[in-house]
Amino acid sequence: MSFEQASPEKEVEIKRIPKTIDIFNVPEMAPAYKVTYFNITALGEPIRFLLSYGKIEFEDCRVEIEQWPQLKPSMPFGQLPVLEHNGKKIPQSLAICRYLAKQVKLAGNDDWENLEIDSIAEAVNDLRQNIGKYHYESDEKVKERERAILFNEKLPFFLEKLEDVAKQNNGHLALGRLTWADLYFVSLLDYMNFMLKKDLIENRPNLISVKNNVTNVPSIKEWLEKRPKTNL
Repeated sequence: MSFEQASPEKEVEIKRIPKTIDIFNVPEMAPAYKVTYFNITALGEPIRFLLSYGKIEFEDCRVEIEQWPQLKPSMPFGQLPVLEHNGKKIPQSLAICRYLAKQVKLAGNDDWENLEIDSIAEAVNDLRQNIGKYHYESDEKVKERERAILFNEKLPFFLEKLEDVAKQNNGHLALGRLTWADLYFVSLLDYMNFMLKKDLIENRPNLISVKNNVTNVPSIKEWLEKRPKTNL
């Protein structure tokens, strides 16, 4: 079922999961962020990863599918995820990630470095969209055709390219160091694996290194241990 399908109306009671962590050990200056997304990983997880990496306090608001029709009109452009700060709501996951990357110092040091990071993040997003196109196809005949193209052509192409990039960057996806492109890729892995029903990076040692380099960060490890358990 699509996350935007209409459901029976009911009073919206969003799950609010407070997470209070000092930001750079200056709690009195910590901004109040709120992340609103469905009660899954998917496109909300890169935002949660970045906030957790920076030890930035945020309110994790999780919307159940049946609550979405009532909440949708109050969201910019009628979509999620949304980042809220000082009463302002901002949509678009990649734009939010770019902003947060600067806040937690996982962006580039200049415009060219940012371009390199952005290009990888966009490639990962292309991969995610191709997988999603197959997964959410409702026509079984079309889906079977999409599956053949995805598994025989698109997945090998993207994964070979990303594996090579990771090898060239010593277990990272850009600049030879940890950037938000790494967090973006790793935070989407659970979602992409769920849609594919397989481990996307199996037998890809350099992409496995990317994952390990992210999940071994103490603040990310803490988030992975504390985050709500969901099916995807």
